[in-house]
Amino acid sequence: MKVGYLGPEGSYSQLACRRLCPQAQHVPYPNFHAAHASAVRGETDACVLPIENSLQGGVLQNLDLLKESPLVATDSYTLRIEHKLIYPEGSKLSDVRRVYSHDQAIGQCSKFLLEVIPDAEVIAVESTAKGVGMIRLPSDACIGGSQLLREGLTAYEGEIADDPNNFTQFLFLQRGCDSWRHTERIFVVAVCENRPGSLAGLLNIMAGHGLDMTKNESRPMKQCHGGYSLYIEIKGDYLSEDIRDALEEMERYCRRLKMIGAY
Repeated sequence: MKVGYLGPEGSYSQLACRRLCPQAQHVPYPNFHAAHASAVRGETDACVLPIENSLQGGVLQNLDLLKESPLVATDSYTLRIEHKLIYPEGSKLSDVRRVYSHDQAIGQCSKFLLEVIPDAEVIAVESTAKGVGMIRLPSDACIGGSQLLREGLTAYEGEIADDPNNFTQFLFLQRGCDSWRHTERIFVVAVCENRPGSLAGLLNIMAGHGLDMTKNESRPMKQCHGGYSLYIEIKGDYLSEDIRDALEEMERYCRRLKMIGAY
């Protein structure tokens, strides 16, 4: 099996890939869109994408991808994120003039960047692993995991994340599922009618079936100004008749209901 992820090697996405599918061949791609497209086109059998961070919320570009994606999520893994400021050995924190990293990691360390090295230029690149490859001068640094450390580099010992309780949920996405297993969570995207009380009606259906909502994120619809898509994760076994009944009622109520996955 080939599984695509946001590379290069050493990225947090690869760490999640190793946990979700340790026996697979892991194929790096330059961005999330390319990793997703590889599975859609059949270049890979699946892909692993981050979907939510505990500090910053949903990974918006991936939520948008999954709204129309033919892939379904069949597994999930929550990875603890431990950011480090990595720079050349012999340099000091006061020497840092440029910091490279993925924009998600930059956002998760915004307080440290503003308060400790406010004069450093912060440069977003495709991934944390790409960031470490940008270190060429004593004044260069990157934000990434300790797995990126290599000869000639060191890491700042202090905490740099806005909150040490930093976790990212990753989804394992593949082209369809022939036989579903028992699941703990179900992830859907719903589009309700644009009228007063429509969202309350959907929530009432969920409450009536005793559904426990574990994720709720709204995204504006690009093709409909003022319209929103609602991403909902609920606890439940997809093989349960009660859950199927609830999803069918939600589908009848919504203008559109798409299952992103069950895991």
